[in-house]
Amino acid sequence: MRLPSMSQPFLLAPIAECPPGPPGAQVRLAVLGARDVGKSAMIVRFLTKRFIGDYEPNTGNLYSRLVHLEGDHVAVQIQDTPGCIQVQEDCMQVLDSLSRCVKWAEGFLLVYSITDYSSYQSVRPLYQHIRKVHPDARTPIIIVGNKADLLHARQVEAKEGLQLASELGSLFLEISTSDDSQGVCDVFQYLCKEVSKVQHAGSTDRRRSSIIPRPKSPNMQDLKRRFKQALSSKVK
Repeated sequence: MRLPSMSQPFLLAPIAECPPGPPGAQVRLAVLGARDVGKSAMIVRFLTKRFIGDYEPNTGNLYSRLVHLEGDHVAVQIQDTPGCIQVQEDCMQVLDSLSRCVKWAEGFLLVYSITDYSSYQSVRPLYQHIRKVHPDARTPIIIVGNKADLLHARQVEAKEGLQLASELGSLFLEISTSDDSQGVCDVFQYLCKEVSKVQHAGSTDRRRSSIIPRPKSPNMQDLKRRFKQALSSKVK
């Protein structure tokens, strides 16, 4: 599936240097997945268009940039996460360590490598954990099969990723961070767009719920009648 092209020139910037935008013009994303699936490479590719193959072990970096999205400038914050997710008995303990990030984010990329089947198996528990924290099904989650250029080392077929996404009710894409800068940018921009839609829907719901129905005007004739009845009962 090909996403609409929405890429724009950009610069890598620390989160603190991102100028504050108007209320609501901010999107918080998190990229989750097992170790060595290319999470950091994807983020840097999106932010700089450069591909860097080797990284130090990720400790969880936070990045920011301004995105031109449908006529508006949106401050996008992207949380990179350590690749410590493994399918094992203490998996939920590992997931609990990411709860703060999951609570903070409004949209998610769940990344696995098509060359590592265990990383594919990590997607489902991650998805389930996100849905526990964000039970609203509108919270956008995209499943990404990375390293699609390494077909000779493929361990996860595209149909398996598509089937998993179908079961979970999520969008699925295969990309190559090293070969396809546009594809990476399109994934992030599409997720930004989906989060913005949810934000807009939420603000509309809040405005509707804040409208207090106007009380009905009292019936003056009825009030007079009751007042006379009260007076007559006192006289008796």
